[in-house]
Amino acid sequence: MATYLARRIGQSLLAVFLTLTTVFLLLRLAPGDPAAAYAAPSATAADLARIRAEFGLDEPLITQYGIFLRDLCTGNLGTSYSFHASAFQVVMDRLPYTITLAVAAIAVTTVVAVPLGVWMARRADTKRELGTNVLTITGQSMPDFWTGMMLLTVFAVLLPVLPASGFTSWSGLVLPTVTVAVLQLALVSRLVRREMTTALAAPYTTVARSRGVSERALTWRYGLRNSAVPLVTALGTRFAALLNGVVVVEVVFGWPGVGSLVVRALETRDYPLIQATVLVTATLAILVQLLVDLAYPLFDPRVRLGKAA
Repeated sequence: MATYLARRIGQSLLAVFLTLTTVFLLLRLAPGDPAAAYAAPSATAADLARIRAEFGLDEPLITQYGIFLRDLCTGNLGTSYSFHASAFQVVMDRLPYTITLAVAAIAVTTVVAVPLGVWMARRADTKRELGTNVLTITGQSMPDFWTGMMLLTVFAVLLPVLPASGFTSWSGLVLPTVTVAVLQLALVSRLVRREMTTALAAPYTTVARSRGVSERALTWRYGLRNSAVPLVTALGTRFAALLNGVVVVEVVFGWPGVGSLVVRALETRDYPLIQATVLVTATLAILVQLLVDLAYPLFDPRVRLGKAA
């Protein structure tokens, strides 16, 4: 286990480093001038030159990269151009909102999609299962922004029972959560249905049924337990993706999370803020994937981490 953890941590650090390096280079190669985005419309060429010197943008690319690596090693991610504050602190102030939305969406997905997938597997190839399958495919096909706009129109405009934007109360979490969960529900329920159908048709299930094991036990103890590894993988992957910020949903609902922060940072060419956002979200995503890997032996004792026996 210690060897496995050390190897995975080393791989994770390398992945974060390569991600940050790629983002650093792409930002500098992308069109647009941060000084022009920061300066007033009436700024002169001298003003732009002064701003570039202040931000260190007049240095050669290799020099900028060296400064970036030096500051990264000391934990200094720079000062946000648009917020005039520590870029890392700005991201951390927004991160709880994104985590709240991600946890709520995954919780709703788990509570609804797993029983739905089990129900579909128990009624595979029937008319009722076909109708439910059509609904899940429809949910999987709907774009986030369209779902969000429809929910806003119905529950915030026609029936003004929920707030349209922001997070002033817990009721403001409902519409963004449902919008994010619709796609996740479709994906996870179909995965559970596929895995459960395979598990319920496996030889060990047939043997258990011949020994008089109840259908409830066959479904939840045999079928679902043997489908747990791909299910946990799917939920962990979706949760890690949500931690990177659901940009469209956060913009539609005015959600003060990391996704809307990235949009603003890209509009203003705020290099330190974009780099800090990538560092924090990439680290969280890799940590979630590591925890998912460590959880595999809990669901399937045949899984061994590290050297095979």
